[in-house]
Amino acid sequence: MGKIRIIIEREYLTRVRNKTFILSTFLLPIMMILFIFGSVFFAVQSVDMQKIAVVNDPGYFSKYLRSDSSKVAFDFTSGVDSSNYILKGYDGILYLPEGNNARDYELLSKKQLGLTPKEYIEHQLNKAIENHLLEENGIDKSMLDSISRASNSHARLNNKISGEKGKTKESNAGLAYGIGFGSGILIYITMFIFGSMVMRGVMEEKTNRIAEVIVSSCKPFELMLGKIIGIAGVGLTQFLLWIGLIMLLMTTLQLFVPAEIMEMARNNPSQMQNMPNDNMAVKFLEAKSQIMEGVNWGLIIFCFLFYFLGGYLFYASLFAAIGSVINEDPQEAQSLMLPITMPIIFGFIILSSSLNNPNSAMAVWASIIPFTSPIVMMGRIPFGVPETVPYWQLGLSMLLLIGGFLMTTWFAGKVYRTGILMYGKKASWKEMGKWAFRKN
Repeated sequence: MGKIRIIIEREYLTRVRNKTFILSTFLLPIMMILFIFGSVFFAVQSVDMQKIAVVNDPGYFSKYLRSDSSKVAFDFTSGVDSSNYILKGYDGILYLPEGNNARDYELLSKKQLGLTPKEYIEHQLNKAIENHLLEENGIDKSMLDSISRASNSHARLNNKISGEKGKTKESNAGLAYGIGFGSGILIYITMFIFGSMVMRGVMEEKTNRIAEVIVSSCKPFELMLGKIIGIAGVGLTQFLLWIGLIMLLMTTLQLFVPAEIMEMARNNPSQMQNMPNDNMAVKFLEAKSQIMEGVNWGLIIFCFLFYFLGGYLFYASLFAAIGSVINEDPQEAQSLMLPITMPIIFGFIILSSSLNNPNSAMAVWASIIPFTSPIVMMGRIPFGVPETVPYWQLGLSMLLLIGGFLMTTWFAGKVYRTGILMYGKKASWKEMGKWAFRKN
């Protein structure tokens, strides 16, 4: 046990003290936030306003066709045709056919329009025809709009989940979807990153002949187990630091909320509904309240850490086994990695569909089978335990994952013992299976 502890400390401290680990831990959350805000900013800035000349107006489009300063500007003018619209400063010319039943509207432009302006023009054409038909049939457009706004503002669906002893609790499918997808994709990515890290570490020690020196003082299985647990500690440390940074960021943002709004949120939350909808401080407090109060964070964090460690340990031992049989051929590594990476990818594919239907048979079984449960189960848990995920499913999934880890560790230990000292010979999965079941 003392030798395993020494190996764990070496693997952990070597990586934690690395500059790459420090930079990735503290800069990655900031880069993710900047990436999100940057994507939104450039998406908005990249939409150029299109100036469109409209000809052949039958008489009502000029009344109902609305321009948008950020997307499309319609100009009803004369003397513009296909030969001179570019010289007159227009990006395109729109020909309007006569009759309310016309479906094809021709837009001539030098360059192809983007999806956003094209959809906006089609929407405005349909709205203009709709308004004209309402006017022709004597229907008051303002009254119809008033009824539509009233119906849209009054109907609000609050999904409540019935629990034990007649108790109910509020459900938020959007929040559960976001947490489930974020948790699942984090586990998906980290299993690849840290699993590959284990495999590369074993490969380097083997090719540099360091393994021969190490195994002279400890057993190959002790070396493999120490390496796997040490790197798992690195990943766990990184996740805990990220959680702390996110909490610190939330606290820092709260300092910018005006004192009177904070006082109102503490003493009289009902008055918050009367505040303007465009108040960013109110939006931040509402979002924080919804996130903190609408989710059982204790259960989610516990399950996330369990499935992160369980999934990592399940696959890291297999990555270590592969690293022990590879010499220096990258193609050999790719062919042996395929049977391991496919279940991980398959789990992510199931996660994408199970978020829309977490109670489907495919989602249930994929969240129980160890090969996919770390990813899929974390996508289902935010929807509610025991409402969506019964206790027996969660317990069975955890037990099978622990059993699966013990099985893969036993298999990898057998392969690792032989493969780490084998040079110059390519190994196949069939041959690795023979090593695993060979008697000592």
